Amino acid sequence: MKPRVGLVWDQPLVFGRFLEECGVTSVPVTPHLLAAPFFRGQYSVLIIPTGFANPAYSQVLPALKASSGRIRRFVENGGILVVYGAADPLPGRYSWLPFRVEYQYEPGNGRIEIEPGSQLSSIISDYDPDHIEYDGFFTSPEGNIVGTIEGKPVLLEKNLGKGVIVVTSIHEYPSRSFVTCLSMTAGETFF
Repeated sequence: MKPRVGLVWDQPLVFGRFLEECGVTSVPVTPHLLAAPFFRGQYSVLIIPTGFANPAYSQVLPALKASSGRIRRFVENGGILVVYGAADPLPGRYSWLPFRVEYQYEPGNGRIEIEPGSQLSSIISDYDPDHIEYDGFFTSPEGNIVGTIEGKPVLLEKNLGKGVIVVTSIHEYPSRSFVTCLSMTAGETFF
């Protein structure tokens, strides 16, 4: 059975097709499902794509705020949450996460430096590490800084219970090996 990856967005995305090509089952999770107290999806990984906080791109942010407790339980019970850049300059766009993350919207391109030995290093293995697009960086994060571009944090990791939260402002799809490795690492957990 292929691992199930929940993709949080208000409409179908090409990202879902990419995930399927990586050998996982991509399951769309709309804001209505996310915020519905009766919804009991089961996933190994939950992904929130770039632009989740920008109302020009999606209406996902209110649902994330409404389901912050469920998101926390999903991770504590062994799920993996991967969150991309908010793509919005307003503060508090990550306030629904169970730890403090502040974000500075500032798109750019540069060489990424990832902590040696980090299991997250494969996130960019399909790309040239000298030319990584990002949509901003993190200021005063409580998570472990795993990757930087020009000294600015762009990849964070926070262990929580049996699971992990990955927060990144890298503006690229994750590598195929990253998707496969993450989804195979985590067991499926109810959301």
